[in-house]
Amino acid sequence: MTLKDTALAVRENAYAPYSRFKVGAALRAASGAIYGGCNVENVAYPEGTCAEAGAIAAMVAAGETRLTEVYVVASSATPVPPCGGCRQKLAEFGSPETPVTLATVDGTEMKTTIAALLPGAFGADHMEGV
Repeated sequence: MTLKDTALAVRENAYAPYSRFKVGAALRAASGAIYGGCNVENVAYPEGTCAEAGAIAAMVAAGETRLTEVYVVASSATPVPPCGGCRQKLAEFGSPETPVTLATVDGTEMKTTIAALLPGAFGADHMEGV
């Protein structure tokens, strides 16, 4: 399965009864394995989980900590970027050059990188000497 196929498939499992805005995310880990995640809402906003966070959690639960590629898809008029928190999460596990594809279910895609999504990211190097 490709990143796109995984993101589209897992998106269908999103739990979004309040917003009805389903999002799917898939990432490729350094091993080549693909992990998927979908958004999971909660009536007590903002206690839900984003699709990107779910995919990262699945990757970490499998024992991996590096991602090499990301694909995010939603049913919207234009590709939807990750929220600020997910941008920071992606930066934690990827590199600035890690490719990120943002897509719509209709097939529109926008290619970017983690660095373009989160310029000036706070990183582990900022913690040196603490």
